[in-house]
Amino acid sequence: MAEDLEALAGRLLDAARAAGAEAADAIVVAGDSLSIEVRNGALEQAERAEGIDLGLRVLLGRRQACVSASDTRAATIAAMAERAVAMAREAPEDPWCGLAAPEQLARGWDVAALDLADAAPLPSPDALREAALAAEAAALAVPGVTRMDGAGAGWSASRVHLAATNGFSGGYARTGHSVQAVAISGEGTGMERDYAFESRTHHADLPDPAGIGRLAGERAAARAGAAKPPTGAWPVVYDERVASGLIGHLVQAINGLSVARGASWLKDAMGERVLPAGIDLVEEPFRPRIAGSRPFDAEGLPCARRALVAGGVLESWILDLATGRQLGLASTGNAARGTASPPSPSAGNLTLTPGAVTRDQLLAEMGTGLLVTELIGASINPTTGDYSRGASGFWVEKGEIVRPVNECTVAGNLRAMLKTIRPANDALPHRSRLVPSLLVEGLVIAGS
Repeated sequence: MAEDLEALAGRLLDAARAAGAEAADAIVVAGDSLSIEVRNGALEQAERAEGIDLGLRVLLGRRQACVSASDTRAATIAAMAERAVAMAREAPEDPWCGLAAPEQLARGWDVAALDLADAAPLPSPDALREAALAAEAAALAVPGVTRMDGAGAGWSASRVHLAATNGFSGGYARTGHSVQAVAISGEGTGMERDYAFESRTHHADLPDPAGIGRLAGERAAARAGAAKPPTGAWPVVYDERVASGLIGHLVQAINGLSVARGASWLKDAMGERVLPAGIDLVEEPFRPRIAGSRPFDAEGLPCARRALVAGGVLESWILDLATGRQLGLASTGNAARGTASPPSPSAGNLTLTPGAVTRDQLLAEMGTGLLVTELIGASINPTTGDYSRGASGFWVEKGEIVRPVNECTVAGNLRAMLKTIRPANDALPHRSRLVPSLLVEGLVIAGS
């Protein structure tokens, strides 16, 4: 993209001032992507997308409005500003909205240290097709794999620039490279599917496509002949592939939007134990080459490493400016936003304290129970923490995997479940959320 994003953001702010806005902020996002999908050794789909999106938020006192467009012409920008100001005049008052004070803004960030943008050349369609074909061929070579549901490879690049009338102006770029494969074992009604997907900001860090395909094939073959597990109360190990989702329910419950609305099962838990003693949950926004890293948040506030949970005790909410004001607290630098909506709080990179044992040792500790490798659907009560999810994986007896299982439900209460977790040491360092496999007690499994 040849557009000067900083200049575009400045043009949006100038137009907002000219239209009568008292304050405004602008976000400009330029994106470019290329993806290839193959099936049965032939090209299935090739897609290239390139574009730019503009977002403008204007404020009139305690009223605000957001507009967006994908056209950079001067007439469009002027019309955006006029429309946003007209909308803000009619909007209801929001006592919590507003820009950051100048003294709150981030300064002196180091984009280069984050190393989020790969300097390697854009991969060619042929290179991506070869990667996808290698993944597919490796999956099909695994004994027990009967067919493929597809394989693919992709590349993306984006640049973002944020500016506001409080004086903030900053931007950064990031890239992504990915390979995925979906394999199927069995025939007819006995078919089972599984996948492998890997993504990195830098191509040099991406695993070999054949290895990704082989893993997809091995996972699918291991699920052949799956049947329902027994019904009853059993311990459950959440495999590393899905364990971050369990911690994600905690993260959602401490999000400022949920807490401010009173729609959180942890709304009164500040200072209380929510995880086992000795376990921390830490936000780490500055990890190099990690997709969830960022130099500042979407309101121009500084990010910082901090503990959400320390020693098992809840220490912090996840806040942007608006939810912080509503709760009488400072923002935690967690604002995120798109081009068509105002900021809202969101967590980025997270690290859960690992354990000292491998996943296999965790299974041995469990004895008999369920190893979950896939979760399907969700029924979570946001105010009570009651939890129910469809699951599949493997039945474990005497610490050993004995057979694949599917079509079951695991249920419990998140507040009680999370206090029992025992982590393994298998979190993968390239993930944005470093959460290892987790052993959870006190779940009810509905199977056969």
